[in-house]
Amino acid sequence: MTAAIITQAADAQKPKSRRFTKLMRNGAGAVGLCIVLLIVLLGVLSFFGLMPYDPLAQDASARMQAPSAAHWLGTDQFGRDQLSRVAAGIVNSLMVAVVATVISAVVGIGLGVLAGYLRGVFDVIVGAVSNVLFAFPSLLLALTLASVLARNWFTVSIAVAVVFVPIFIRVARGPVLALREVEYVNAAKATGMGPLAIVWRHILPNISNIVIVQLTLSLSWAVLTEASLSYLGLGTPPPAPSLGSMVLESQTLVTIAPWLLVGPGIALVLLIIGLNLLGDGLSDVLDVTREDR
Repeated sequence: MTAAIITQAADAQKPKSRRFTKLMRNGAGAVGLCIVLLIVLLGVLSFFGLMPYDPLAQDASARMQAPSAAHWLGTDQFGRDQLSRVAAGIVNSLMVAVVATVISAVVGIGLGVLAGYLRGVFDVIVGAVSNVLFAFPSLLLALTLASVLARNWFTVSIAVAVVFVPIFIRVARGPVLALREVEYVNAAKATGMGPLAIVWRHILPNISNIVIVQLTLSLSWAVLTEASLSYLGLGTPPPAPSLGSMVLESQTLVTIAPWLLVGPGIALVLLIIGLNLLGDGLSDVLDVTREDR
């Protein structure tokens, strides 16, 4: 394990262009990247107001229209364009997922790196907190937190972030336990370099490959968790569209307007599959050993 981590540290210095070329030659990675880029592009168009319709604008004369040239995914019971709503839902779902993943990564990696490097009482405390969080089913923990916090997109992000903090703690702590004993770290200690400087200059850069893969996979889990919360009525509050809440709304009308379920359902499935394929591709390209929950 130690030799593998040291090899990964050396591989981290390879030119980024070589790694991108290798990713594009990886079947899963290339397909996942293309899917994610297409979904993100749709969200970007919505974010900058480039979709043909306002996702919140109601038109009673266009209620429950099937897919057509004017409305590619049809309209809902309020006459709102479903394609524009799916694009806006992608923005809201990704916004929550990205913020949650970033928060959990910053907190989890910081605690994991310091726990693995400093050891002692700090390591014991961090490990105990991590084990307590792991003891709760992830969705149940997110539901509990989302139900006690005021409902807005940021508090939903916090609820999702707490779920993934222990994952990043474990992902970061393991490699640090091996890296803290390598020669260049011992040499840095001998020169009088402080722990935080060693962590910043020698530890963090050498676990970047593992962190990148885990960020990608955690982002897919965060998307699914946010969609689950929205489906259960505890996600992004209306009228802002969310993929999970759109799936819920379309269920009651699926027998008379099945197109309402197709759009958000396919977007959600493709986004999760794309992120997982991209994560698997990055794992192969960066040659890291993942520690799954």
